[in-house]
Amino acid sequence: MIRSIATTPFAGQKPGTSGLRKKVREFQQPHYAENYIQSVFDSLEGHAGGTLVIGGDGRFHNADVIQTAIRMAAANGFGRVLVGRDGLLSTPAASHLIRKYRAFGGIILSASHNPGGPDGDFGIKLNLANGGPAPEKLTDDIYARTGTIREYRIADLPAVDLNKLGEGQAGGMAVAVIDPVADYAALMQSLFDFDAMRSLIASGFSIAFDAMSAVTGPYAHRILEGLLGCPAGTVMHATPLPDFGGHHPDPNPVHAGDLTDLLVTRRAADFGAASDGDGDRNLILGRGIYVTPSDSLAILAANARLTPGYAQGLAGIARSMPTSTAADRVAASLGIDCYETPTGWKFFGSLLDAGLITLCGEESFGTSSSHVREKDGLWAVLMWLNILARRRESVAEIVTGHWREFGRTYYTRHDYEEVDADGADRLMAGLRARFVTLTGQHGICRADDFAYDDPVDGSHSSGQGIRLIFEDGGRIVYRLSGTGTQGATLRVYIESHEADPLRHGLDPQQTLARLIDLSRSLAGIAAHTGRASPSIIT
Repeated sequence: MIRSIATTPFAGQKPGTSGLRKKVREFQQPHYAENYIQSVFDSLEGHAGGTLVIGGDGRFHNADVIQTAIRMAAANGFGRVLVGRDGLLSTPAASHLIRKYRAFGGIILSASHNPGGPDGDFGIKLNLANGGPAPEKLTDDIYARTGTIREYRIADLPAVDLNKLGEGQAGGMAVAVIDPVADYAALMQSLFDFDAMRSLIASGFSIAFDAMSAVTGPYAHRILEGLLGCPAGTVMHATPLPDFGGHHPDPNPVHAGDLTDLLVTRRAADFGAASDGDGDRNLILGRGIYVTPSDSLAILAANARLTPGYAQGLAGIARSMPTSTAADRVAASLGIDCYETPTGWKFFGSLLDAGLITLCGEESFGTSSSHVREKDGLWAVLMWLNILARRRESVAEIVTGHWREFGRTYYTRHDYEEVDADGADRLMAGLRARFVTLTGQHGICRADDFAYDDPVDGSHSSGQGIRLIFEDGGRIVYRLSGTGTQGATLRVYIESHEADPLRHGLDPQQTLARLIDLSRSLAGIAAHTGRASPSIIT
């Protein structure tokens, strides 16, 4: 039986670059999740009889909303639902399933790297048939619908047993509970040389992978300890927990502190990596060295031909605007284009679909390729392992060798989290008002607000972040992040390129100290945010 339930709109259900993210307690309000899901379905065309992929990162409240989404999919005309066992699907695995099974799209329940638990965050994101996040026009339509919704449709169905693999019927709609890892693992085996990696590991090469009590635990356990033969215990914090074990599942040197200490300080393993809440981000470490995401993208691009899936070369590279320009230099050496896009993975989607790029990445620990339409943490780990297996050099040797060839781009990101939103807006407005006067001061040759014209679909995106570009190629970038759930997060990115190999071993914070101080004084960060220093430095 299908019921129409009367409802009223909730204010503020505006999806960002990664869907709608709010505190769990907001999503737990009666009708809140239902309103948003119905607004998603009301904004779609041609989905009747189609397949919908549903899954999430296992965070608190996932199981309840998955059952709701299944019942609402049945009431809104979908013909089949694919859902991961236990409700689990990493974001890149969901993207692959959508593409492999030619689904209409997918509902991914995650707040990515944000904390979980009853007092944590929750999120709902729509991905379309290409496996990528819904474009801005569609998310605008969804938001408009949330403001006018008066009812939602839901089928009276018993709860689907998400622990049991198999396919059945639910209100005339097929529901298949599938192994969340199998299809993804097969895809990885088609891209990388597993024999070479097994040989490297058998030689005594040691790995530590931190799954952060999040969704990549089962994936890493199956692939690293199963298919590649890593010793038991290689995967740390392997069991997904609703609150991620009380930890912040963000794979950066701060939140993955135990792993960073193990690799960088104690030098207790040859290679270390971590992934986040939904499995789309990655942290790469070597014995005694942290690899910045910007460097990682550049190094993967420079060595891509060493892996079977990319042996024919790259069509192009794309990076988000705040990501360092290290990849640009690799692209120039390869004779391919490097596209600079706004932050948000959906901007890479049209470039990937058009075949203009093969690799893409963001400084926020996200890297991926044309194999899916999301960033992919475990993919990046396996690509690194494949390159290490072929080159038989350490991570540090590969990184420093890359710097000798291309120069080192010193880079840091300073995050001011949960600051007053009005103060952050005034800070950005003040910088915009001073573009003309800033140019020519302190070696600044250009000051602008980054805008992007998509070369494939012609769409225009403005107001994507303020850039201060220096005569020597250095940059300071200011941007307000859309991934938080309260207040505002001001991100400040600082970089400077150094060609001299004798100056490649310096501390980034000390090397960039002048630009860091300038970034704070020019914007009046302390005055506008009340913060004398950042919340997190990466």
